[in-house]
Amino acid sequence: MTDEDRFDRLYEAHRGDLERFVRRRIPPAQVEDIVAETFLVAWRRLDDAPAEPRPWLFGIARNLMLRSMRSSGRWHALQVRLAAQPRLLSEDLASSVATRTDLARAWAKLSAGEQEVLALVAWDGLTTNEAAAVLGCQIGTSRMRLMRARRHLLHILDRLPPVEARPARPVTNGVLS
Repeated sequence: MTDEDRFDRLYEAHRGDLERFVRRRIPPAQVEDIVAETFLVAWRRLDDAPAEPRPWLFGIARNLMLRSMRSSGRWHALQVRLAAQPRLLSEDLASSVATRTDLARAWAKLSAGEQEVLALVAWDGLTTNEAAAVLGCQIGTSRMRLMRARRHLLHILDRLPPVEARPARPVTNGVLS
């Protein structure tokens, strides 16, 4: 099999996953550039591609995103795009909204590193071993980071004050007083 054939298979098998991975982390205008640059690096390092290349590609993309953010002077914490996630099917819409609101509030209180390790496993569907490859750390370190991030998220969720369902000021004839 030629290098071109190997690259074509790699591209076809992983482009969609890679694009979704990148799209959740950076502004939409930059997604195509990062994905294209990731595959350029993959082409140049094709002989380094492991048997399971998805974490390897995610690691390349992550490094490119970090470099891009540093060079432009805009380091932003990773963001969760709740609006892009499928809607929860629930009998109780208010409960679903409250759960999403609580999760969004708790997510904002996590560090960028905690958000990253949780997103790799929860939203990108990577194993802790694959997440370790993306993060460029040992498997044990990745597991520990994930465990601590989960524990911190649950701790935050347990201590969040409830969202007030009504406005703080009374409403009279449709106008806040």
